[in-house]
Amino acid sequence: MKLGYHLGYWGSGPTPGALEAVLEAERLGFDSVWSAEAYGSDAFTPLAWAGASTSRVKLGTNIVQMSARTPTATAMTALTLDHLSGGRFVLGLGASGPQVVEGWYGQPYPKPLARTREYVAIIRQVLAREAPVTLDGQFYQLPLQGGAGLGKALKPTVHPLRADLPIYLAAEGPKNVALSAEICDGWLPLFFSPKADAFYRAALAEGFARPGARRKPEDFEVPASVPVIVHDDVEEAASWIKPALALYIGGMGAKAVNFHHDVFARLGYEEVADKVQELYLAGRKDEAVAAIPTSLVEDTSLVGPAAKIREELAAWEDTVVTTLLLRGDAGSLAKVAEALS
Repeated sequence: MKLGYHLGYWGSGPTPGALEAVLEAERLGFDSVWSAEAYGSDAFTPLAWAGASTSRVKLGTNIVQMSARTPTATAMTALTLDHLSGGRFVLGLGASGPQVVEGWYGQPYPKPLARTREYVAIIRQVLAREAPVTLDGQFYQLPLQGGAGLGKALKPTVHPLRADLPIYLAAEGPKNVALSAEICDGWLPLFFSPKADAFYRAALAEGFARPGARRKPEDFEVPASVPVIVHDDVEEAASWIKPALALYIGGMGAKAVNFHHDVFARLGYEEVADKVQELYLAGRKDEAVAAIPTSLVEDTSLVGPAAKIREELAAWEDTVVTTLLLRGDAGSLAKVAEALS
């Protein structure tokens, strides 16, 4: 199993020590470095900054929100970064949720799977550069129908470095996971648990079995963000992860549409997820954090003494996950990498 480093997205400002951590990840032999975006910092710029100081690690977005940019704008940035990095770029895409899509970007959210299919199809055309890019879709029309009536189908002026630049899809629900296996080169799970491996294998298998599926299981990548904290006290280690879990389960989405909440409900924590959401949305955030049992953390993370982590790692190695994406500062990466070795 490969290791990657996840920068995430900024909080109130640039993450201190981020570049030092990226350089340490490359020194330690990590396979990849990833960035994210929510509604503050963007995913591409920090990755370009990191790529300028590295020479080997792959550079991936986990994730770029599709509603933030038109498909051709995303393709332009992807092919530019791929050239500048010497073919190290991986484009990770995601639909995000209706609160961000409609509240921040002012774009409609309904039918995200069909929208994703069109979005990826346009990017593939740009990267192939075989003909002017056209699509008469439900969500995207190139050239635009209406307007000034002067739109012209175009090819990118830049010849992409790789026509097969990898595209990964972030997904949590079974239909979206199946779509990633059908049209993409990898799947980016969030809050993965070895206990849910059979569920996700079935969803991926459905996608692989569809006519024209792009990949097979053996050449499909699954980099999963997995919190890893090496510490003698399991409860204390888990306490550092619980606030982020409470945020995602309780506050990252509307009460009726929170895909992160649904992940934990499927994992057997429906009552916990409901309670955390209720408390969080009521502004009782400390109580929401306290409502998360340590077992939930252990199901989706690796926490505790190094020996415990190494023992539990075997379960992760038997799953569809191909890369563990770690977080932390430069000083903690070597300790975590040693625990996982």
